[in-house]
Amino acid sequence: MLKKLLGIAPQPTEDGAFKPSKLALKLATSDTTDFDNTVYENPYQGNKKVLMVCTEECNMTMANGTKFSTGNHPVEMLLPMLHLKNAGFEVDIYTPTGGSVKIEMWAMPHKDENVKAIYQYYQAQFENPKSLANFVANEMPNSDDYLAVFIPGGHGAMLGLPDNEDLGKLIHWSHTQGLYMMAICHAPASLLSANLNTVKQAIGQANSDYIYNGYQIAGFPDSVDKQTPMVGYMPGHMPWMYGEKLEKLGVSFVNKKADKTCHIDRKLITGASPQSANNFGKLCVQELLKTIGS
Repeated sequence: MLKKLLGIAPQPTEDGAFKPSKLALKLATSDTTDFDNTVYENPYQGNKKVLMVCTEECNMTMANGTKFSTGNHPVEMLLPMLHLKNAGFEVDIYTPTGGSVKIEMWAMPHKDENVKAIYQYYQAQFENPKSLANFVANEMPNSDDYLAVFIPGGHGAMLGLPDNEDLGKLIHWSHTQGLYMMAICHAPASLLSANLNTVKQAIGQANSDYIYNGYQIAGFPDSVDKQTPMVGYMPGHMPWMYGEKLEKLGVSFVNKKADKTCHIDRKLITGASPQSANNFGKLCVQELLKTIGS
């Protein structure tokens, strides 16, 4: 009762999960964004696209057994997509099996006209995305359709992606092909799929080091995830910490706060949080355009 009075009680959803408390929503979300609508003087005019991998799962079981209503964070997904569109790049949307994209709609900036426009532009794809399993099995080896892979954040990026063999194969393929890998906030958790033993065995790299060993990234800090239950952002503590797992594999973080930090290490582009989404989108586009022009 006291938590409800203070506005820090996670709010129940219709499917038995919980979304953030009123206070947490006030602190962590906004009706608008800092999207700056950058105009790119020489936009891309070719046919290659960006392959975006989203989650099709929405409820994370916390350490105490409660469920957190999550998915991909709309700002982390849509602001980079706005920059990609402004720069002439189209996006193909995939989920592991072709199930609908799950989005943290409680974080949607409903008064941001640019965000609303790009969401409507891709809404049909969000509702009926392509199947990653089908792409990997039937198209990937001979595909030259893509310039980059983009994985948006939100805690949903930790659901069904870090242990997905098809995603692991896609990451290795994209790395071999020299494509950019773009991951923001919690999305680096999904990069753990590249270290699955079954994936490494399937591609003949059973004894190889982790593909991103020695890389530096920006990502949502484990330390912040440990604090968010105090204000009711989540109904319990995290079931596991993705940062710890990546660090054990030789990845290091350049940021300690959930801030605007963005980072590029070789062809891996990362961002720290929703606050970084605008600059992350611009950095991704700048690198893609630089590659096209070279």
